[in-house]
Amino acid sequence: MSNRREFIVQVGLAGGALASSQVMAQGALVAETEPAAAGLGYKADAAKADKAKFPKFAAGQQCSTCALYQGKAGAASGPCPLFAGKEVTAKGWCSAWAKKA
Repeated sequence: MSNRREFIVQVGLAGGALASSQVMAQGALVAETEPAAAGLGYKADAAKADKAKFPKFAAGQQCSTCALYQGKAGAASGPCPLFAGKEVTAKGWCSAWAKKA
């Protein structure tokens, strides 16, 4: 009997730890050097976007004006589905930028 109870307690603790680690990871900013970010030319500051490599970049394009950006208006950063579990800076940019409707 005690083994079953211990198992149930362990499963409960492990589930709680996993859930809390996912919540903490959501606040982490994506690094420009991460493979997904580098592949999309992500820059935390849109002014530093590689205009030679990404000629479609235009002034005024930044994460906060992108259709993919899920941050709140005025927030310094917010989630982006391209970087699951991480946030991008509102003033950042990547080559997947698409104008908000």
